Amino acid sequence: MPQEIRLNAFAMAAASHLSAGLWRHPRDRSVDYNKLAYWTDLAQLIERGRFDGLFLADGISVYDVYKGSSEAALRLGVQFPRIDPLLMVSAMAHVTQHLGFGITSSVSYEPPYMFARRVATLDHITNGRAGWNIVTSYGDSGAKAFNGQGARQHDDRYALADDYLELVYKYWEGSWEDGAALRDRESGAFTDPSKIHVIRHDSAHFQSEGVFISEPSPQRTPVLYQAGASTRGRAFAAKHAECVFVSAPSRKIVKDIVADTRRRAADNGRDPQDIQFFMSLTAIPGRTRQEALDKHADYLRYANQEATAALFSGWTGIDLSRYKRDDPISYIPTQGQQSAVERYTTAEPGRVWTVGEVLDRVAIGGSGQLAVGSAAEVADELQAIVEETGVTGFNLGYVLAHESFADFVELVVPELQRRGAYKREYRSGTLREKLFGAGPRLPETHPADQARRKLAVEVD
Repeated sequence: MPQEIRLNAFAMAAASHLSAGLWRHPRDRSVDYNKLAYWTDLAQLIERGRFDGLFLADGISVYDVYKGSSEAALRLGVQFPRIDPLLMVSAMAHVTQHLGFGITSSVSYEPPYMFARRVATLDHITNGRAGWNIVTSYGDSGAKAFNGQGARQHDDRYALADDYLELVYKYWEGSWEDGAALRDRESGAFTDPSKIHVIRHDSAHFQSEGVFISEPSPQRTPVLYQAGASTRGRAFAAKHAECVFVSAPSRKIVKDIVADTRRRAADNGRDPQDIQFFMSLTAIPGRTRQEALDKHADYLRYANQEATAALFSGWTGIDLSRYKRDDPISYIPTQGQQSAVERYTTAEPGRVWTVGEVLDRVAIGGSGQLAVGSAAEVADELQAIVEETGVTGFNLGYVLAHESFADFVELVVPELQRRGAYKREYRSGTLREKLFGAGPRLPETHPADQARRKLAVEVD
């Protein structure tokens, strides 16, 4: 039997996401990113396509590396402006039954206690369909807007993230025992205080003392997503993540990241199969190959090279305005996304990317893979990638909102279903149960279990 392919729709609550400039296309809906119907329509569309989740990228930094200024990004709408995607999830959950929601929140900006409550709330109101994409935030502009100071150094951000995770695990897993919420109308006791415990945490980054304000949600800890592919990022993912987002220009790089992260997970005492990998991919399917090629050519007419340069410069911390199109890109240590720098420099020894090649590659779909062809050809590509790289599925980007997802649902999903490579119905249960087929809570091999074990010792 072919492996079942899993899918997230990959989006951002902004005027554009991965295909810079395409908001100008007459069939694109991105200009309505700040309208609720935009999001409820999207949620219903991808649930019809049996997508596992909607993965919502986010951040508070602007792209200001290109030419040393944010002017180009602001003028051209390069992932700008943005609104808070979490606030749309309740509406999307209301019009769907099964779709999961992976929201992005930064450990650098969100106080752990308040964030833990917001996510517990989200997991409650979605009946266990919440996921968290853990990011550390590399942009100086966002950090300065938040507290007037620049972003932390790359590895320091991950040290803070480890501490942050330890604390929120205590809130979600260690404060309330099972059965602490009684709802006993006869006795008048809503909770059993003896089963609710004070959390104490005193570390270099965070101090906290008190009971967690929210009762346990269906999953307690949301499904944990993570996208760091640098060496330090892989170590973090191997320790904490359940779903890892991988974006790279070649299958070899993806395969290496998957294999290395699984090895690291095993070294941490985790089952490597407890981690699923979602590769960034944008599909342009057609009823025929020629129809798909015509779509691609049409989309390219709206791609904006300056906006693409601003996007890539912001990701990597490398100002492309200082280079000519024929200049090669070489590795430069920056405080940007280390994996974004590595994938076009050191990840494939012997492969030299020029600036022009990078801009052409990133113009449609960003740094992920691009699949253009008939429904059968796109399905072939997806299955080949899964077999060759070891990924579980794809974070599916869009070129036009919501045309790209509608095309995929109409054309590619039925083709994958005919091959037995894609589900026809959702599993029951929470997002974690749907993804992993086990219980709603994290397994005992996950570090969150330390908070559960500590609670059990205190109770005894």
